[in-house]
Amino acid sequence: MTQTIAPRVRTMVLLLLAAACALLAGAGPASAHAAVTGSDPAQGAVVDKAPARISLTFSEQVAMSGDSLRVLDPEGKRVDAGEPSNVSGTTYAVRLHSGLPDGTYTVAYQVVSADSHPVAGAYTFSIGAPSKTSVSVSGQSTDDGVVGWLYGFGRYVSYAGFIVMAGGAAFVLACWPRGSGVRPVQRFVVSGWLALTAATLALLLLRGSFTGSGKVADVFDLSLLGQVLETKTGAALVSRLLLLAAAALFIAVLFGAYDKREDAQEKRDLTFGLAIGGVVVAAGLAASWAMSEHASVGLQAGIAMPVDVLHLLAVAAWLGGLGALLVALYRAPADAPVDASAVRRFSRVAFGSVLALIATGTYQSWRQLGSWTAFTDTRYGQLLLAKIALVAVLVGVAWISRRWTGRLAETVPAPAEREKARVGAGAAASGEAGADASGVTAGDAEPDGTGDDRTGTDTEAGADTGDQPDAEPADTERAAQLARQRAARDAARQKRLRDADPNRFGLRRSVLAEAGIAVVLLAVTTVLTQTEPGRTEQEAKAATPSSASTSPDTGASGALTLNMPFDTGGKDGKGIVTVDLDPARVGDNEMHIYVERPNGRAFDIPEVKVDFTLKAKDIGPLPVVPDHIATGHWSANGVQIPMAGDWKVDVTVRTSDIDEVTVSKNAQIG
Repeated sequence: MTQTIAPRVRTMVLLLLAAACALLAGAGPASAHAAVTGSDPAQGAVVDKAPARISLTFSEQVAMSGDSLRVLDPEGKRVDAGEPSNVSGTTYAVRLHSGLPDGTYTVAYQVVSADSHPVAGAYTFSIGAPSKTSVSVSGQSTDDGVVGWLYGFGRYVSYAGFIVMAGGAAFVLACWPRGSGVRPVQRFVVSGWLALTAATLALLLLRGSFTGSGKVADVFDLSLLGQVLETKTGAALVSRLLLLAAAALFIAVLFGAYDKREDAQEKRDLTFGLAIGGVVVAAGLAASWAMSEHASVGLQAGIAMPVDVLHLLAVAAWLGGLGALLVALYRAPADAPVDASAVRRFSRVAFGSVLALIATGTYQSWRQLGSWTAFTDTRYGQLLLAKIALVAVLVGVAWISRRWTGRLAETVPAPAEREKARVGAGAAASGEAGADASGVTAGDAEPDGTGDDRTGTDTEAGADTGDQPDAEPADTERAAQLARQRAARDAARQKRLRDADPNRFGLRRSVLAEAGIAVVLLAVTTVLTQTEPGRTEQEAKAATPSSASTSPDTGASGALTLNMPFDTGGKDGKGIVTVDLDPARVGDNEMHIYVERPNGRAFDIPEVKVDFTLKAKDIGPLPVVPDHIATGHWSANGVQIPMAGDWKVDVTVRTSDIDEVTVSKNAQIG
């Protein structure tokens, strides 16, 4: 039965990798981590007059380029003028050309959220009356395609590489120091370093196209690469590459000088130094994810980032150590097998890692979901439930492995020693019976019996003929044949030793099952990091119906933006006054007022003031006199809204000593 293990292992690994790739491929485009929570004009709105600008409010701050906000007329021609700007908080706007005709217009946006993920979408509004449009509002996402798939796969490989490298090195240093001299374990850790380095370089090249056009041709555009290096994500990737250089030095010492140390005190000192340095480098690498993704934005970012680092380190210690243990159980040479004490030490490390994962995972779930209903109502929550189920299954299989470990501790030495003694006795008996010129008996031939006594006899007969020119080639060929026989015999003996103990065989199978589940778990985790958090998704859902059903100037949640044309009747008395109220809720608010001419240029006026009135509760007017900040810009902090309701916002604009007008709009606040 043991002869069929290797094919089964290969088949299982291939199936698990296929399942992981299917999860990644089926994930589709990465969901936006910043959601549109309000717009002016609103989605589907029909306005009487052409607005001077359009604005979008997001759930968090976003990064914009010159083409991030585009407004297209019914024929698909752009009608926006200038670059988009941040008007207040999380509200961004772009000016429109004046004199736009009636019809349906399309607003397309493509930005990068604060946690590094691209956000793209589109909606329509109409001037005068709806009309036919040649612009499609679907297919706006740039991460849906070859570049998006490659970027997602690169993220998966980078996570896997870090886990293999950090977890494998930790397994050697903390659980099995003798493993530093085992070649398969060395290859396992080095392969993790190579995978993480290659994936990081690939992500740097793909990033510009991934957040921009989505075209494969733009992957090697150096100008885009330069722009990426100026972003938070680019800085994180470059930092990761620098830390990988330090990790390479750590691996070189671990598998070089550390393995060759014979003095116990020197080895202890080097172990301490490697442990400190390894933790620092591993924590730095984990921070390169935390500083640019979910943990860096939203609630309690100062707490969330260290928690995220600890979470990733715990994952690496558990799953990476599990992979190293699997390699040791299947590939370690018979004369240096992984011992029971190393397995027991790893069992304790894994248990501590699971406790850390439970604690940090609980905090992350609360932070990203915000409510129990988000578990089932959002895609993030559904993926999180799948991850929790996989972790539960993995812990169950690990418990089985722990039972095999307990049995292994009692029975492992005896079978191995008996086998070594039997092989040694057989070799001694063969040596007494007679050895050939190379010191290897005829009975040492390959297991299939290709070597026998006649081979040695023929060689000796050839030597007696005195045919000296043929003697040296014959001896060389015979030596090579004997070397091959010896290698085959050693390989077969090592395999017998590895498979001799049934408890070790059971441990190998359970650890293999753990590793298979871990591959799928890592795929689900990768998709989870690319999915819009449940808290944000629910806020966006709550905002959508509000923005569709209220007036064009009413914000649903987050900042409120009101655009009001005015005409004082005097010279230069026409313009547009814009009031931005953030977060437009009960309590303290920040207010910004912008005054622009009909052509969109900002200009100053002698006075502007605002009054808030809630007629339903007989509250107000509550006056607010903002401070002048810059040309055409006024601001006021600490604007108090005492209760939620349909508030009337009156803005008084004075353009000269005698020319003054008050314009009003109603808005739902709170």
